[in-house]
Amino acid sequence: MRAVVITEPGGPEVLQLADLPVPEPGENGIRIAVKAAAVNPTDVGLRQRGGAGEPPWIPGMDAAGVVDSVGAGVDRLRAGEEVMAAVSPRRPEGGAQAEMIVVPAASVAPIPDGATLPQAATLPMNGLTAMRGLEMLGLSHGQTLAVSGGAGLLGSYVIPLAKERGLRVIADAKPEDDGLVRSFGADEVVPRGERFNEAIRALAPDGVDGLYDTALLGRQAFPAIRDGGGMVAVRGWEGEAERGITVHAVMVAAVLERTEWLEELRRLASDGRLQLRVAREYPPEQAGEAQRVMDAGGLRGRAVIVF
Repeated sequence: MRAVVITEPGGPEVLQLADLPVPEPGENGIRIAVKAAAVNPTDVGLRQRGGAGEPPWIPGMDAAGVVDSVGAGVDRLRAGEEVMAAVSPRRPEGGAQAEMIVVPAASVAPIPDGATLPQAATLPMNGLTAMRGLEMLGLSHGQTLAVSGGAGLLGSYVIPLAKERGLRVIADAKPEDDGLVRSFGADEVVPRGERFNEAIRALAPDGVDGLYDTALLGRQAFPAIRDGGGMVAVRGWEGEAERGITVHAVMVAAVLERTEWLEELRRLASDGRLQLRVAREYPPEQAGEAQRVMDAGGLRGRAVIVF
């Protein structure tokens, strides 16, 4: 089978195609013939810093394709079904950007109704990340959540999932993205940039109850949060907070087998409440270019590798 591999830590040029053995599904495993695999910032980090053990490393946390075969103990899914899966690229067998992958059945769900396979490939990892962060914040119906990076893919899932939980959502956006972010369900939209905290406080004078920081503002956004509130950090966290604010470092690897969450994401996307956005499609031979474009920022959706 063909797989995108990272031969050593470095720039996009270290991404190559390799022929690797087809993996066999063990007990409670599912082998998927991958048709689409999204490119995420985590893949850029893996390429820049390398993974565990010796290279090559296979990037990719999101896959969509067709069930090829199932291992013993799997009765929820059958060969021939179109599915999506969340995958850890730091496991010994690597990530999602390969023509055949084996993943635990718990990390797999049918694709949303009406979705293409590339569209479905944008959902699992970012959807699970959004749900995990909201769970960690633990906000109650009627409380206020701010979302930085509202036009990005993760922000576009956080906003409607927060609305499903009865939260008031304030998100930021560039002027040209105002309508887009409102279409995700944001109650109010504030401008991106240096006046973020001031704009948030104008709408929530005591500060918001929580901030989902997809734009990596970090401690610069603390003034937007009320005393004793919370913030979700998506790239880890080091250091102290202030005013009793709790910082939650969300790690999606801990929830890759939350099947009920994958099923909820599927249901919401099938109902049109989550927008599945593919920015561009690339053949696996152009994986390096896909990462360059992703790393440059500004995409409205995900670059997707299509096999």
